[in-house]
Amino acid sequence: MCGIAGVVQRNGLRVEPAVVRRMTAEIAHRGPDGEGILIKANVGLGHRRLAILDLTEAGAQPMVSQDGSVALSYNGEIYNAAALRSELEGLGYNFRSRTDSEVVLHAWHAWGSDCILRFNGMFAFGILDDRVRVLYLVRDRYGVKPLYWAQFGATFLFGSEQRAIIAHPNARKEPDLQGFVEYFTFQNFLTDRTLNAGIQLLPAGCMLRVNLDSDRAPEQTQYWDFEFRGDGDTRDPRELTEELDRLLVQAVSRQLVADVDVGAYLSGGMDSGSITAVSSRHIPGLPTFTVGFDLARARGVELGYDERGRARELSRHFGTEHHEGLVTATDMERALPDVSRILEEPRVGQSYPNFYAARLASGRVKVVLSGVGSDELFAGYPWRYQSAARATTYDGFLDVSLAMWTRLLPGIPPERAFAPIWSQVSDFSARDLLDGALASSARESTDQAGFINACLYLDAKAFLGGLLVVEDKLSMAHSLESRVPFLDNDLVDFAMACPLDQKLLLPMPSVSPEDLRRDGKRVLRNVMHGYLPPNARENAKQGFSAPDASWFMTDSRALVEAVIGNPSAPIFSLLDYATVKEMVDQHLAGRENRRLLIWSILTVNEMLS
Repeated sequence: MCGIAGVVQRNGLRVEPAVVRRMTAEIAHRGPDGEGILIKANVGLGHRRLAILDLTEAGAQPMVSQDGSVALSYNGEIYNAAALRSELEGLGYNFRSRTDSEVVLHAWHAWGSDCILRFNGMFAFGILDDRVRVLYLVRDRYGVKPLYWAQFGATFLFGSEQRAIIAHPNARKEPDLQGFVEYFTFQNFLTDRTLNAGIQLLPAGCMLRVNLDSDRAPEQTQYWDFEFRGDGDTRDPRELTEELDRLLVQAVSRQLVADVDVGAYLSGGMDSGSITAVSSRHIPGLPTFTVGFDLARARGVELGYDERGRARELSRHFGTEHHEGLVTATDMERALPDVSRILEEPRVGQSYPNFYAARLASGRVKVVLSGVGSDELFAGYPWRYQSAARATTYDGFLDVSLAMWTRLLPGIPPERAFAPIWSQVSDFSARDLLDGALASSARESTDQAGFINACLYLDAKAFLGGLLVVEDKLSMAHSLESRVPFLDNDLVDFAMACPLDQKLLLPMPSVSPEDLRRDGKRVLRNVMHGYLPPNARENAKQGFSAPDASWFMTDSRALVEAVIGNPSAPIFSLLDYATVKEMVDQHLAGRENRRLLIWSILTVNEMLS
């Protein structure tokens, strides 16, 4: 796992090595084990290495093909690299290292961009192919690894993080007002925008083609996308359970390959428990990591947010070497500047718990397995689908989905919420953005199954996409590689075809609220009968959440009031002060839960400061 960056001077000027070094220095945390640059006339590639496979200098990057025609700067892990390597050796390619990076390099040289469809893993890379005078940027199917790009005049830039791009002297840092409105509408981005004008996130499953000898606009193509069919597998439930068991074991086994220590996150729930159950059979005394929360000020549902006790039970069950940490309101406040700086643009939910979990794990291992992806693949959010399942038209489905995903400023007219900048963003349409984020198949849906599959698609593309950006940046900030076994190609293919009645109770409109809380992922629960104790596989869904709704009213109230009580705070050059203050005051008085809005205001204000 690494950090990558690069420059193309499309006016033909030579790239200066010092400029590329400045870019890679900004992402040194992603690769403390080595650095390298390659200059080829008007192209510069930079790399920071976190050594996971083949710790020798043979794995240094950028890598160049034997004939000098292809050069690679790569971030990721290809889990089927051994099979691809054997095939390439049969074609006459010689390998100097044991890295998957060299497999990617030779695969591209042999098969061109078609090689991407052969890769099972997570990756983001820039590859210079002098045979066609093109720089290609490629991001993995699911968006596990981020990759940003920008064009400032004749200078094309890319990097694992925005800071690498901004470090270039030709880059500009200006707020993207449309991106700001998009985030404060959805608490996420449904497009490729960021908070910085001109800097875009290459979408998952996409490739960008940059011609080296012309100023033609970069060409983006999509080589893969989710397709939830929900009826594509006709095997009986027992066969489906057996097949998922096989695929889960296969996926975890593939992702345990490393020349460094590997651990796993472990909560008290089924997702991380599933990963730990399988991986602990391969690694006796597997290191596991849990972060819990100070509940002294918690109330209501927050009293169940600390999962350390349940995690300890699972640790004893599997015989893991367990480590745990405690996060308090003071820790949340302390992490705010670092988390805001690391994330660069905010994403779904609160992210400081992930920051502390990654810091805990990085003190013991260099690779950690995560349960991210299970909910999105196997319908782990049933309460999101029930209202959508009642829709009878696509327009009705859009209305329901828009109401569900307008998370931060519900019911507030955008011209009021964004009054300071509305004249500049008045063409913004949340409905159009949501429509554009959905697959074309959703527009043809007319029944419960079609609309539930559309929900799963949106979860996978947008919600999971946001979670993965957070997961990557907060782990790599601690020089930690986070792997996600549920996003194995074979396992994802199975999940997309798995019948809906093996994921959810149907028909959904008639399911009771109590059953909804404990529903979802039915086929995975069946698999886990052979691995997990009953309470771990049957508990209601518990997100990785802190009791910050209460913290904002008590221990961290002064922090909230310092920002919300200051009309001159940077955030209020973009958001209407009176509107925000009214909503936050409702939270401080205990009348409404505005925790997501408060966290978003605190982080974005920090980013703007």
